[in-house]
Amino acid sequence: MIDGVIVQALTTHPDDRGYFREIVRDDDRLLERFGQVSITETYPGVIKAFHWHERQDDLWYVASGMAQVVLYDRRPDSPTKGQTDVIYAGEQQPVLIKIPKGVAHGYRVLGQQSVVLVYVTTASYQPTQPDEQRIPFDDPTIGFDWATQHR
Repeated sequence: MIDGVIVQALTTHPDDRGYFREIVRDDDRLLERFGQVSITETYPGVIKAFHWHERQDDLWYVASGMAQVVLYDRRPDSPTKGQTDVIYAGEQQPVLIKIPKGVAHGYRVLGQQSVVLVYVTTASYQPTQPDEQRIPFDDPTIGFDWATQHR
């Protein structure tokens, strides 16, 4: 796993009415501070990649659908610099992913259902000075093959 990335399994409490699942708690001590909670829906077949932040950490939770989350450590002083990790997250794999600042991240929607991603950041979004650097999904430095691997 990329240094500083945390993938935390989530506990689900189902009963005859549905289910209850905690996503993040203050006593998890995952974030140095709270900034913002956001939600996005992404349609089947879409790849949203890559971007990274200089000042903020992210926590990602895929609430609906399934996503192939790809992380690339681009931090110059990291012991895992240049490493790529793939995490499958969503309804069939409920996890919380901590993405440290400097780690490029993105995802691809798997299957025919949209992905609903809820994310928490350590800083609020500032439209006039966004903390978001973009890298193309097919960046040759990362060299990630987004094609489904038929096994």
